[in-house]
Amino acid sequence: MNESIFIRSLRWLARVLSLPCIGLVLLFVFGEGFPMSAFTARDLCLFLLFPLGICLGMIVAWWRDGLGGSITIGSLAAFYLMHYVLSQQFPRGFAFLLLALPGFLFLICWLGTPSRTR
Repeated sequence: MNESIFIRSLRWLARVLSLPCIGLVLLFVFGEGFPMSAFTARDLCLFLLFPLGICLGMIVAWWRDGLGGSITIGSLAAFYLMHYVLSQQFPRGFAFLLLALPGFLFLICWLGTPSRTR
């Protein structure tokens, strides 16, 4: 394996950061109860992208950096786009970006891996 210490360290940082991000998202989703019956079609579409798509991407990234990071960042981008289309404004604050940070780190690891098979 021709991988630098920096990339290996960054990969482990992304993995470690993904755990509290996923945990925090799960606390938000399930901590207050999960009123799935109260979801509108709009809410369900947004929910599939964030938090489900984000979390799924981070889980996949533990084994496949590029694929998982792409799922995470793609879900985030689609969430922002769909939110804008539905409400004519982007989501406010930095929390969405911060919770998806491990996805960006996983993509950097994938780009920095010589064989890019991960």
